[in-house]
Amino acid sequence: MIELALKYIPRPWLIRLSMVMRVVGPIIYWGNKYTDPIDGRSYRKFLPYGYGGRIRDNAMSPGTNSLERHRLLYLYLKISTNFFTKQLKLLHIAPEQCFHYRFKKLPNLEVTSGDIESPLADLHFDLHQIPLEENKFDVIFCNHVLEHVDNDITCLNELYRVMKPGGWGIFQVPFVGGIKKTIEDPSITDPEERERKFLQYDHVRLYGEDYPKRLESVGFRVETIILGKTLRQKDVNRFGIPKAEPLFICYKD
Repeated sequence: MIELALKYIPRPWLIRLSMVMRVVGPIIYWGNKYTDPIDGRSYRKFLPYGYGGRIRDNAMSPGTNSLERHRLLYLYLKISTNFFTKQLKLLHIAPEQCFHYRFKKLPNLEVTSGDIESPLADLHFDLHQIPLEENKFDVIFCNHVLEHVDNDITCLNELYRVMKPGGWGIFQVPFVGGIKKTIEDPSITDPEERERKFLQYDHVRLYGEDYPKRLESVGFRVETIILGKTLRQKDVNRFGIPKAEPLFICYKD
């Protein structure tokens, strides 16, 4: 059921429907086995989530709708950055529900969110041509977007353009270790073939170990952080985060 909903219900409606789950989920799944670090609430289980027959158990938090990668990012921001205390201008591309309202309420952040269609976004635009001035933002988040766009290098150039010198960003993508070179083929348009080749019906590429080089090619300095390996195993399990997933932190020097 999860897979069919993700595949056939339009994204704007999925966002609206999931808002209901955020209200009733914490009641239904209350417990103490798993904890969502984003809101601090605990549950007897997280919900399953996934595409293409690759459904992951204990993936989505009932209260925030966060996935493993969201919780990993939040912990990194909390443990390793001044994101929650320093005065910052944030550009948030494809704002995630688990972050959007929380970030908007933080008194230290001036948030601008953008997306091609999301009802959460302040602005609607194509990432290939961001309608904002250069050197504007201290921090940019653009997570699980670049695998969907026609030309990821053009989009990365735009993200670099609007970032302030001295700024930083996180641009996570589905990352498969062991694949040396990113796989992409614009001639593949059939959803089933895309799912077979790129792991999801609406992806146009599958990133490999050369992803940091693609980030560097537009000017970013890239630091790779594997946060899960610095945490205790019991905390990795309790928070439901990927132990080995790298975070690529991009700096504009």
